[in-house]
This record gives sequence, structure tokens and C-alpha cells, in this order.
Amino acid sequence: MNRPATGTTSLALTPRQLWSRARGTLLVLALVLIGGIVLATVQSTGSHGALDPRSADPHGSRAVAELLKARGVTVTVTTTLGETAAATTGTSTLLVTTPDLLTEVQQATLRRVITGAASRTVLIGAGSPSLPTLAPGVTGATSVPAENLAPSCSLEAATRAGSADLGGERYLVDPGTAADACYAADGLPTLVRVPGPGTTDTVLLGSPDILYNDRLDQQGNASLALQLLGSRPHLVWYLPSLSDTSAADTPDDDTTGNFLALIPSGWLWGTLQLAVAALLAALWRGRRLGPLVTERLPVALRASEATEGRARLYRKANARDRAATVLRTATRTRLAPALGVPVQDAHSPERLLPSLSARLPETTADPKHLLFGPAPADDITLIRLADQLDALEREVRTS
Repeated sequence: MNRPATGTTSLALTPRQLWSRARGTLLVLALVLIGGIVLATVQSTGSHGALDPRSADPHGSRAVAELLKARGVTVTVTTTLGETAAATTGTSTLLVTTPDLLTEVQQATLRRVITGAASRTVLIGAGSPSLPTLAPGVTGATSVPAENLAPSCSLEAATRAGSADLGGERYLVDPGTAADACYAADGLPTLVRVPGPGTTDTVLLGSPDILYNDRLDQQGNASLALQLLGSRPHLVWYLPSLSDTSAADTPDDDTTGNFLALIPSGWLWGTLQLAVAALLAALWRGRRLGPLVTERLPVALRASEATEGRARLYRKANARDRAATVLRTATRTRLAPALGVPVQDAHSPERLLPSLSARLPETTADPKHLLFGPAPADDITLIRLADQLDALEREVRTS
């Protein structure tokens, strides 16, 4: 008996389907590209960070660095303790922007650099974590907001500069320590100069405001900054960073705290908000409304439309095993009455296959593989299975 030619089904996607599938990926790639261009543009503007002498941002310090260079002072920017120690000499001013972020081991190393090489050391915002090591004889008190303060001391640099924007950390000087205490806020100084051996000294600045680009031209900020940082021919500008391997030599577990302290508070709050949003999204996507129930459709659908809709769902979910099971079950159910097999035994290979072999003894198809075989490996095999099942059913009905 001649078998009818089996039909074929095209899997080629239309241009509209290709666009629907690819537009999400293209949108993500476009956003990444735009974000990269914006980031590169922002970074190319010279933005480096707060108190960075290369930064032109409002809280950068490029303006004061350029003024110092114009006065003949060479400025060396360092980000590690090793670079700082190598660059500091007996004719250098050492500026430490965030001394409280240094570990105890780093503070001890920096103290040796101060006593052995630096002619003047300026510590910005030094508090109780670093004062005992870097400025013995001075302790910290409660901080206050920066404001316009009068010198109220005899320090020459302060009297020349006049009022300036200071505040932040306030200091208590031990009675036995000779020091210049200036720019008092609520009775405690925010600028302290502690003389050292010979011509060396240590200057404590409670806040960095006089070094900011957007505040340098106010009050006596520029004069005070230039006198404190430009009294020696060489300035070492130390910006502690996470790339400094000396931070890993700390004997305790304080590195985690230092790392968190270097992260801006906005990023921490943003991370928390993203975590909450992700949790809410997970709860929304993972909601369960109870078990599925069967209900009558509100309108009558054509059988072909329902079949096509279910097929599209199977294809979208790559559920070839479910699709093959549906096709085989339907074929066995229709073949059983034609072969004289009870419907309840249609899905039993022991009852269905012998009757099928008796009806089609010369068929070239493998009925067991077609009706009870494994799931197709791809869409082409699934379509071939559908065609072969259709051909087998027609062959039984015409035999």
C-alpha cells in the first residue's frame, strides 16, 4: 500500500517575529552603549573625587593645587603609603586627606614618616581614631558644621588670612602641650598647630572646606590654604585608597569597616533600596493564587484557533515533551476504535501494538517508536513526528 506524502511545516521566522524577539536585547545593548558614552564623558571632565587636586568638581581641590604650582610649589599626588614615604623629604609638606580611614598599622607607619621626613604635616578632619598616634597630646571633641570663624589666635598664617570657613572636628590640647589653637567654635579650636622638633610641625584642620574649589574664593580661605600648604617647596598630597596593600597588614578585622567608610552613603542607601525592590519583585513574580481550575470559555473558539494557541504556548516554553505526549495520546485514542481495541486500553502497548501490527503487517513505520517513543530532541523532530502520526492514522483508516 502506498503511503501518502507527508506534509512539512516551515519554522522560518517572519521579520516581525525576529524584531519582537530581538528588540529587548537591542534595547539593553543600546542602554549599555549610551551609559558607557556618558560615563566616559563624565570621567573625561577631570572628576576624581573630594579633596583630589586633579578634580575640578565643587568639592575637588584643583584650584588650590594650581595656585600652589603658580607659586613654585611642586605637588605630588600619592594614593599608597609606600608612595607617600618615598615622596616625602625634609623639605616637604605632607597633606593627609582622611587620616581616620588608615588602619593602626598604617598610622604607625605614617607616624614614622612624619617624625623622620616631613617638615610639616597637615591632617584633615583627624578624629579620635587617628589622633593618639598621629598627633599625641591632642584629643577630639564633638564636631560642628563649618562656618565663617575668626582666627582668635596669634598664629601668623591665621592672622594674615583673617576669617575663614572652618568647623568640623574640634580639639582639646593637653595642658602640657605647646600649641597654637585657632578658629574656635563653641569655645574649642578647629585649627591646631603643634610644633615639633626643629622647624617641623603638625597642623590639624577640623574640616576641609577651605580647600574646596567652590569655597576657595570666600573669606580668607585661599590665603589660609596657601600659607599652610605652600610654606615648603614640595607638597605631598596623600589620598588614602583601597589599592594600598599596606591596609591588608592590619592585625585585626577592621578592614571591613574601613571599606564601608570609603563607600559614599548614597551608594549604601541605593543598594538597600535595590535590595528591597528586588525582594518585592520576587514576591510579586512568585505569588500563588491557588490551584488551576477549569472553566468554560466565555465565547466559542474555532478548534483550529485553540490548537494553534496551545501550540504557540508549548513552543514558547520549549515543551516538546508535553506536545509530543498530547499528539501521541490523541492518535492512540483515535486508533483504538479503528483497531477494535477498547478505549481504556488505547494507551497500553501490550494491547494496542499487536492489533496495529495485524492491521498493517507491511508498514515501514515503527509503531512502537511513533506511539510510545521518547520525547523529540528539537522542533524539526517534533514536526516530523506529527507528520508521521498523521500518516499512520490515515494508513490505518484506509487499510
